[in-house]
Amino acid sequence: MTAKTRKIAGGLLGILALSTVGFFAFAPGYFEAQTNQIDGLPLPEVSDEARALHATLEIVDLHSDTLLWKRDLLDRAGRGHMDLPRLEDGNVALQLFSSVTKSPEGQNYDSNSGDTDQIAQLVMAQLQPVRTWNSLLERSLYHAAKLERAAKGSNGKLWLVRSADDLGKLEAARAKVEAPKPVGAIFSAEGLQNLEGDIANLDKLYDAGMRMAGLTHFFDNDLAGSMHGEAKGGLTPLGRQVVQAMEDKGIVVDIAHCSRQCVADVLAIARRPVVSSHGGVQATCKVNRNLTDDEIRGVAATGGLVAIGYWDGAVCDTSPASVAAAMKHVHDLVGIEHLALGSDYDGATTVRFDTSQLVQVTQALMDAGLSEAEIRAAMGGNALRVLREGLVPLAELPAPEAAE
Repeated sequence: MTAKTRKIAGGLLGILALSTVGFFAFAPGYFEAQTNQIDGLPLPEVSDEARALHATLEIVDLHSDTLLWKRDLLDRAGRGHMDLPRLEDGNVALQLFSSVTKSPEGQNYDSNSGDTDQIAQLVMAQLQPVRTWNSLLERSLYHAAKLERAAKGSNGKLWLVRSADDLGKLEAARAKVEAPKPVGAIFSAEGLQNLEGDIANLDKLYDAGMRMAGLTHFFDNDLAGSMHGEAKGGLTPLGRQVVQAMEDKGIVVDIAHCSRQCVADVLAIARRPVVSSHGGVQATCKVNRNLTDDEIRGVAATGGLVAIGYWDGAVCDTSPASVAAAMKHVHDLVGIEHLALGSDYDGATTVRFDTSQLVQVTQALMDAGLSEAEIRAAMGGNALRVLREGLVPLAELPAPEAAE
């Protein structure tokens, strides 16, 4: 090889190296910016009365996918829907952060195979540890560690919540200080395919902080059928074992994305409150993943919660009024005590407002005719009540009084 050839080869290698660095540095952020968007459509004016009420609420959001993306949760980002500064701006008391571990190619609401995995490409592009490239369990453990690092580096602004006692301490701390108040964080999972077929892995996820989990995501797995899967079956024998183990340990069971039969099977065996962490209702938005009135009644019968999201797949629009309409339906059907928020922020969704603008929901609920007490319950009071009990292992709960 001549000196000239070596020089050309060296230049080409340099260009390749720079291109590779550029790809890994910028591609994940670019992809997220194209995936998690705010549509920019007009928002209603917010009254002084709504702002004043909002500032006194204890707000809980039961679902976001922020841990999936390569950015620092503690920094205000120019993309996506959520980070700690925006949670503070929105007066959020407690946020549940879900671990998304697998997503099929061509993902859709109707029918997906579990044979492909888009998340693997994202994991590698984000230069996550090699152990996460082929293991769904390791991806969740990585997400849990990421949330824990954020809490440790937050200078007391972000608190991990793993027990009812932790939740009580968070509520007490928020009652003592002015804004910005500490924000609580609970780790959850979107689909228990991360168990990798082994119920013993539930202990590993519990030890990592998981306190809520959906059984399925966009495809059928070895626990249950998904509303978006191919077979759309009910709970498998393993699924039934896992639901019982979750209730025993104090992990809240989430039916979001479950098939109709899966929902029916879970509600039939539930011994503790069940939640639908993010979605909508068929009555206001006929998308297959949204709950029927009978399913809403079934969730309420367990003492559980229906949490309403903000994207078009949940409420067939992105306006605050559409969010409030879905919430009002749950309120009218089963009572205010079974209503909650489940944004699905950063979940490959397009919304009208990010978490810093949650006063829009408060205003919309006021416009829908809900009272101050009802708004307090829906925006977070109900979720706090269910979690206070739901995080306690079953064996530690007081025995029910015998009927006379």
